[in-house]
Amino acid sequence: MQTKASPADIGSEILVSTAFGPNPGLAATELPEPADPLSRWYRAVTLGGQGRYAAARADLLVSARTATDPGLRSLVESTRGSLLRQLGDHAAAAAFDGRAAAIALGARGAARAEALADAYTGLAADALGTGRLGLAHRLLGRVRPLLADAPPRAEVRWHWVRAETALACGEAGRALREAVAAVDLAAALPSVRHQVKSALLVAAATAATGDLAESAELAGRVDARCRDNGLLPLRWATAMLRSGVAAPAHARAAAGEAADHGAVLRAWGGDIAPLGA
Repeated sequence: MQTKASPADIGSEILVSTAFGPNPGLAATELPEPADPLSRWYRAVTLGGQGRYAAARADLLVSARTATDPGLRSLVESTRGSLLRQLGDHAAAAAFDGRAAAIALGARGAARAEALADAYTGLAADALGTGRLGLAHRLLGRVRPLLADAPPRAEVRWHWVRAETALACGEAGRALREAVAAVDLAAALPSVRHQVKSALLVAAATAATGDLAESAELAGRVDARCRDNGLLPLRWATAMLRSGVAAPAHARAAAGEAADHGAVLRAWGGDIAPLGA
């Protein structure tokens, strides 16, 4: 006998498909009202991916107050840090990521591995953004043993920050290898957002190797996927990259697009810094 799915279950499935699945660009007005703190976190992740920062922060604040499970509480704090890091405020993000790591120690099993992996990866990105490359490397080392028990998206994120760290160290070849590894892993996941960001890192690493024409072509493909899936923060970052690698006329157009995207993001609650991560 089949039981009919409840509206809450259907709503949760929709929010999972937007946060970590094939539908990240579902209009904010079409996102269901969360039935519990976990669903509210999914919605916050979705809204953050779309660049609706004020709305995402509001959901995360509610989840921070209502969630009781330490694994979820840690993920909420990590996501709060991630939003700040997207806007270029790595120092402020580190406070949330540090809190996430402390809370995660109270979780168990796979939930503990997921939460700690997210927190340490976030802290590594924060350290990178504040110029502490050695600390970033050490924190990434803490993530490695957690990956066997964490969800696959954690390993994708780990490769992102390893690629970014390699770029900061001037190791373009290693950065490209890490970015390609993220692309390969993300291809097996339903998350369009993880696939798109991984592809963006490949484009950035390709530019660092000196192949600007190939980078511009790759970035153009990423821009199309960002547009089609409502991923405005990634589209802004892609436009910034295109403005630096494309031919002059296209670069000027990309710079204008970046300014336009940034204006929308600011209107949605995101004070994008020119060189924000």
